Amino acid sequence: MGKNQHVVKTDYGWGVRGEGNSRITSEHRTKNAAENAARQIARHQKSEVVIHGRDGKIQDKDSYGNDPCPPRDRKH
Repeated sequence: MGKNQHVVKTDYGWGVRGEGNSRITSEHRTKNAAENAARQIARHQKSEVVIHGRDGKIQDKDSYGNDPCPPRDRKH
């Protein structure tokens, strides 16, 4: 399983950074473009995408591998 990919605000716009890395993997003008790049990496590495807002707080997460907290199906 690969590193989780974080979408974060940068001076340039938005970036994708692997969890635990200090350097940005890729930079993008828009948040949407950064999210798409992070999803592609996460699918390949079977990891998770963590999307941060401008304030740095986590807004959303998507898993593309072995989800440690899968949703429960409440249908009977």
